[in-house]
Amino acid sequence: QGPQVKEFERAFSSMHGDAYVVSCANGTDALQIAMMALRFEPGDEIILPVFTYVATAEVIALLGLKPVFVDVDERTFNIDVDQVERKVTSKTVAIVPVHLFGQCAHLESLMTLARKFDLYVIEDFAQAINAEYFFSDGASRKAGTIGTIGCTSFFPSKNLGCYGDGGALLTYDEKLADSIRMIANHGQRVKYYHDVVGVNSRLDTLQASILKVKLDHLSEYESKRKAVADFYDRQLTGISFLETPYRAPYSTHVFHQYTLRMQGVDRNHFKKYLEINAVPSMIYYPLPLHFQKAFKVPGVEAGSFPVSELLSQQVISLPIHTEMTEEQLSYICQTIRTFPG
Repeated sequence: QGPQVKEFERAFSSMHGDAYVVSCANGTDALQIAMMALRFEPGDEIILPVFTYVATAEVIALLGLKPVFVDVDERTFNIDVDQVERKVTSKTVAIVPVHLFGQCAHLESLMTLARKFDLYVIEDFAQAINAEYFFSDGASRKAGTIGTIGCTSFFPSKNLGCYGDGGALLTYDEKLADSIRMIANHGQRVKYYHDVVGVNSRLDTLQASILKVKLDHLSEYESKRKAVADFYDRQLTGISFLETPYRAPYSTHVFHQYTLRMQGVDRNHFKKYLEINAVPSMIYYPLPLHFQKAFKVPGVEAGSFPVSELLSQQVISLPIHTEMTEEQLSYICQTIRTFPG
């Protein structure tokens, strides 16, 4: 909690419309602290997409809450808002949209639904830092600033990454921000006086200093990632077995990942082919949450979330980062075009 941490928090706040910012140890802690600050009780239900990283569901279960899964939109891979209302019960307290791979979920519709049922919205924008959401009236807001609380991670692989672990929470609610800060610091405002049960979750000075420097270059990083994505789009569009990423009209895409959908070919064979030709690739995520042993629920079987189940078998992500050369990109695209199938 030294001056470098405060300096980074102020800079991150300025970037997000002067929202209150509380840094913490990692993105998973950010989600947990958000739910603790909103005072959810064991048994409360939280709706989230089934096609996401486990951390989103993990903290819900750790706090004795009930994760309620919904399927995702087959084009954006983000939470399918049309399915959310069917999962709302008298025990539902919040929705956690995950802005997957770099673009926002359809927040305008989601916020309307949240207001209808008096629900909190906790944005997981770890993969969409600096993405811009556009409302139907022409207004725009950054990812993480539209819901009740925004939670993010500064893991090294993120678009704004430090050299270890780090995270942060955003809110425009001053009282809520005070509660978040207190919970993240052992439940104390004054040292040795603990008002609530809290946690020990701090962003260290070194990581804050690194993030402050990198923050000044974030727009440049974003432009470079978009240039890589544009190159891929030009070179890979029209290949029969691939579908390039969909870009929603209501959100910019900051391309945390460049994720393709494969159809009609063996993905494992394709991945091995890339590996043999020295092209890295990753699969996010090979097993939806309802298939994970930790989150298995009786009666929730194959076919319960058809879009997510299909995506888990089809998606594959290509290399994308700020230092890629046109020579590297051309080689990757040429390698893909000559895949024997």
